[in-house]
Amino acid sequence: MGRTYIVEETVGQYLSNINLQGRVFVSGLLIGQCSSQKDYVILATRTPLKEEQNENPKAKLESLDEEWATEHASQVSRMLPGGLLVLGIFIITTLELANDFQHALRRLIFSMEKSMNRKRLWNFTEEEVSERVILHVCSSTKKVSCRTYDVRDPKSSARPADWKYQNWVSTSWLSLECTVHINIHIPLSTTSVSYTLEKNTKNGLTRWAKQIENGVYLINRQVKDEDSDLLEGQLLNSDHRSTATVQICSGSVNLKGDVKCRAYIHSNRPKVKDAVQAIKRDILNTVADRCEILFEDLLLNETPEKKFHILPHRVFVPISGSPVMLCDYKFGDEAAEEIRDHFLEMLDHMIQTEDLEIAEEINTACMTSFMDSEASLTNADDEQPEQPNKTNLVLKIQQNIGVIAAFAVAVLAAGISFHYFSD
Repeated sequence: MGRTYIVEETVGQYLSNINLQGRVFVSGLLIGQCSSQKDYVILATRTPLKEEQNENPKAKLESLDEEWATEHASQVSRMLPGGLLVLGIFIITTLELANDFQHALRRLIFSMEKSMNRKRLWNFTEEEVSERVILHVCSSTKKVSCRTYDVRDPKSSARPADWKYQNWVSTSWLSLECTVHINIHIPLSTTSVSYTLEKNTKNGLTRWAKQIENGVYLINRQVKDEDSDLLEGQLLNSDHRSTATVQICSGSVNLKGDVKCRAYIHSNRPKVKDAVQAIKRDILNTVADRCEILFEDLLLNETPEKKFHILPHRVFVPISGSPVMLCDYKFGDEAAEEIRDHFLEMLDHMIQTEDLEIAEEINTACMTSFMDSEASLTNADDEQPEQPNKTNLVLKIQQNIGVIAAFAVAVLAAGISFHYFSD
């Protein structure tokens, strides 16, 4: 038996209202959350047209641009809070052309998943659902055909799936929130000091991500078994200590400041481990995404690398009729209207600028870098085997490098809270 997709009725209305306007097809993304028994779809958004497609409405099948659609999925992916994913793609076309698109759509869904996974600091577990959906909507009858592919298996064949519309799918969610103070110290060896700031930062974040994955997380100041129901009590017990070694360094990159994190879990008997996993991934995503956006901005504006950069702020954006909020990022000099326009372009939904919720990051997250020939102490798990802690000085430096793990315990214990939304 195939998977079941429980879909918010407003998604069906959105798909029905899309007019081909003389085009052969319209395609886009499906957004929601996976669970072991069923998946929930709360949003659909068409992929924006390229300029040449606007000029040539009767585009042929070959103009289903895999690279363009994959980039759209990557952009949308970083606008999703913890717990939400790009679940698949939809295509609207005539019934006669439905089969002609199958091969191109199959290739596209694998390409999208590969691209999004490459940018993440975390990996899906073996137990998680790895099926992604392709939905075909007939442009005349509005009937749907739903199939899934296992994106872990390159040889996966299509499996039929159920697509069921329901009211109020978007209203029954748990919201988890926290503010985490980051203080990530990335030492640069005599070799890596010659690398770009972007490469060194990404390498350092990969090491930091392991600390976040193994940190201790409390919800509403309580600890409970990870397999217990979230609504009955709260949360996770896990402990992790990093070891430190002495390493000669020629510089460092530092990320420091407060980042606001948010995740959503559907309220159909969620487990504690689901909540913790969602908030962990949002912490990792928002830090990585801010760095990526900064480097994109530096490249786009041909700005030379400096010793100090301010990372973009996070902005939360409401979805009409739902407690779930999506997000975007803005630099200090960007106007709210730019966020509104970007949201419309990426998610095809109009929002009001007064509804934007700018995260209250009092200590603005920033990135600093400097080159130094003196010796430095660092966590070097990726270069040397673990060794016992050396001296008090080593422990002090390690505390600086791994301060996010310590703060995860203190801040999350005080700051992670969940709220229940239902009809």
